[in-house]
Amino acid sequence: MAQSIQEPTFLILTALAGGPLHGYGVITEVTALSAGRLTLRAGTLYAALDRLTTAGQVAPDHEEVVDGRLRRYYRLTDSGAAILAEEADRLARNAAEATARLSARTSPAAPRLATT
Repeated sequence: MAQSIQEPTFLILTALAGGPLHGYGVITEVTALSAGRLTLRAGTLYAALDRLTTAGQVAPDHEEVVDGRLRRYYRLTDSGAAILAEEADRLARNAAEATARLSARTSPAAPRLATT
């Protein structure tokens, strides 16, 4: 089993699972996916994209010029999709276990039986 990935990486890969995005698009998607808890700075994002590209999880897709500025789009690779799927499954199993244990938890107001 692979090592778990950090939340920013998980959210970047998740953002790209919907299709190719340029940097600002990734930042916007990550902010939306995290309900505003995480806002990536450009330097942090591009360092992560470089790392993920080197690891083969993300690849440049295409470039376009908008208002005289170059936009590079990135896409999720098959390797990145596999890592994302594995991490999503791990998180879902952990969440299911936590939910089950919380459901089985004795209410704090209920009296507890003495154990011997």
